[in-house]
Amino acid sequence: MIVLKEMKKSLIWQLSALIILLAVACRNDPPKAPDVSGIDVPVNIRRFEKELFAIDTNDVAGGLARLETAYPEFSEIFFTDILGSKNPEIAPEGHEAYINGFLRYPAVRALYDSCMLRYHVMPDIEREFQQAFRYFRYYFPDREIPDVTTFFSEYSIGNFIFDEQSLAVGLDFFLGAEHPYALYNPGNSSFSGYLTRTFTREHLVSKTLQPLIEDMLGAPYGNRLLDMMIFNGKKLYLLDLLLPYTPDSIKLEITAEQAQWLPDNQLEMWAYILQEELLYASDWSKIRKYVEYSPHSPGMPPEAPGRTANWIGWQIIKAYMQQFPDTSPEQLIELRDAQDILTKSKYKPRR
Repeated sequence: MIVLKEMKKSLIWQLSALIILLAVACRNDPPKAPDVSGIDVPVNIRRFEKELFAIDTNDVAGGLARLETAYPEFSEIFFTDILGSKNPEIAPEGHEAYINGFLRYPAVRALYDSCMLRYHVMPDIEREFQQAFRYFRYYFPDREIPDVTTFFSEYSIGNFIFDEQSLAVGLDFFLGAEHPYALYNPGNSSFSGYLTRTFTREHLVSKTLQPLIEDMLGAPYGNRLLDMMIFNGKKLYLLDLLLPYTPDSIKLEITAEQAQWLPDNQLEMWAYILQEELLYASDWSKIRKYVEYSPHSPGMPPEAPGRTANWIGWQIIKAYMQQFPDTSPEQLIELRDAQDILTKSKYKPRR
């Protein structure tokens, strides 16, 4: 029985060349993005790390007072939750003394210099944010355009959203794949090679927009694989609206070869999920790698990246929006029933 089961699994991935050719031939070109060149949006990138390191260490108290006045919400998050300088257990000598030592510490100064070497100025990043925010204004005219705050945290956190609609970017998570992240903490899975290859300038805007989209969507609607597929498919769909000309490999955080493998094997992936009865499974240990960061998807060929179910969820959302083209992105966000979305999408893997 075990042999037969393994043979069935193998057959799923051994479809004829004719089917693959048909799958390629029948792909529709993606819809053209709207013209947003006439939409004027502000781009406000605030450089917290620059102002922090501009503090005169002979007057840390005055410098901090000015910084905390300029960044009231962010500075509280940074000093209390990220750096911990206002936590007596972490900084028993007090906030000002801790920051004085932080600003003088050689390793911290070296990391700051690395960030400035790559991000002292970033007109390209500003243009990319501006274009994304034009699409944001087009699709979400009633929502406030975000502002962006840069910082670094000694590899604590890369991106988050705070206040009403403010985005934060940890520049030390975008120093390039060649940066020796693994040497900082060899046992930290966050610095695995398949993750750090995306710690690049090209990924900065896409990764920074993701917390914004997650905040718009709220919490997932259930714990089945289908629920998470649809939820994460919405995230990718909305990210694609904001970054229509960014390669899928960047938005998916995988290699270009893996991004091509996904549509080439869409039928096989869907068949595998159904055959293994994963679609309605809620056992996290069985479904985690199909929806969360992982170097691969269990049971699929080694060419398959992790989070393959999210990509299928994206295709289901696309199919749904083709069936109901008058659905606005705001209306899509409000849809909660994953089964209803799947049924109404009439999703069928491309042949």
